[in-house]
Amino acid sequence: MRFGPQLGRLVEGSTLVIVLWISLGLVSMALYFANSMSLELKAADYRVCGLAADQAIEGAARYVASVLANAETNGIVPDPATYLREAVPVGVATATGREARFWLIGRETNSVPLGQMEFGLVDEASKLNLNSVSSNMLIWVPGITEEMTIAILDWRDTNGGSGAYDMFYGMAHPPYLNKAAFFETVDELRMVYGAEDQILFGEDTNRNGVLDPNETDSDRNGTATSGLIEFFTVYTREPNTYSNGVARVDIRQVGSAGPFQELLQSVLGSSRAEQILTRLGVLGGGTGGPGGGIQQRRFRSPLELYRESGMTAEEFALVEHSITTTTNTHIVGRVNINSASTAVLACLPGLSESLDLADLVVKYREANPSRPDTVAWIVDALGSNNASALDQLARSDCLTTRSYQYSADIAALGPYGRGFRRTRLVFDTADGAPRIIYRQDLTHLGWALGTDVREAYLNRIKTPL
Repeated sequence: MRFGPQLGRLVEGSTLVIVLWISLGLVSMALYFANSMSLELKAADYRVCGLAADQAIEGAARYVASVLANAETNGIVPDPATYLREAVPVGVATATGREARFWLIGRETNSVPLGQMEFGLVDEASKLNLNSVSSNMLIWVPGITEEMTIAILDWRDTNGGSGAYDMFYGMAHPPYLNKAAFFETVDELRMVYGAEDQILFGEDTNRNGVLDPNETDSDRNGTATSGLIEFFTVYTREPNTYSNGVARVDIRQVGSAGPFQELLQSVLGSSRAEQILTRLGVLGGGTGGPGGGIQQRRFRSPLELYRESGMTAEEFALVEHSITTTTNTHIVGRVNINSASTAVLACLPGLSESLDLADLVVKYREANPSRPDTVAWIVDALGSNNASALDQLARSDCLTTRSYQYSADIAALGPYGRGFRRTRLVFDTADGAPRIIYRQDLTHLGWALGTDVREAYLNRIKTPL
């Protein structure tokens, strides 16, 4: 069939329009699939970076275990200057930014600088043990309420508890019972009556120890006010034996002869041992009275023994870690005065009389970094004007300078700063080789390395080797 000139041009124009529409559709489909592939490529890249960050976490865990296993003395908190803790590369790369890195988010426990992000391991013995802290110490924890103090004691009461909050627990969704047993984790506090998020986490909602831009500074002091979570642990325990399994010397029974006398002789010599035992009143001429003095003395803590013995701090450092006041396999719940914060120290007997006393302790340890490895230095820190506080402190075996449990708050980034991950691990070295006893994924809390670390890391990526 033949068309006229006008009709032919109309058919040709329609064909062109159809072809253009088809071409436009094909181009649109190509662009759509290209964009989809681009998004899929980016998603795959983030997944790979996330996997690299996961492996960085595992690498960090092995590294921390190695640091603790190779520490010069088990029980001494590793010096942060002796191990890597900030932007540690994992794996081999040919260009800056192509390797995963990890950070160990620490906590500032000294008086200065406040609000500054710290990196390193966290000493669990710098906190109060939920399963052993006394009610008289518990009530001084910053931010705790009277109701929650009672609820904590009730929750851990192995005799069944008073049941004061059974109705509250029974009305929860789903309902549960008062545990009436020891805490297994600090996060278990969430189940205790009165444990609101503001009380547990304070202003530090992502639990990194500093005030981030997205966190509210309600008291306008420029620092993150910590919640209860930061002050508690459930892991602190010290071995109550020597490394060969022999029990320590029990100072609840000190006499003119016996294990303690033998310990003094072996460490300080016979002459000095006789002088110390005389000073303690268990040898003739001592303070115990005429006729040879009293034959037995009972001490409630190493600090109490030190204050009455007349030993120097250096001498007591040679004795302290060989004595005990319990026959249990482990000594539970002591606070390490070398690493505890002012807030934790202010909860201890005697020191709770005034926050200034805890400040004295922290300032003294900052000014005397080479002090002897013994609790004896707290006597010098408080001075002769605070004998009453020392008396109260010495009545309780709550102090130590040794730590066997550490938490590693590990944040990791994959290549090019992508794939953020965060995991908290708790390592226990009380039985020798370090082992992981707790693991918690904290990635959901969001970025926890602060703006300065982000900017520094991005600048590092942009800078060629």
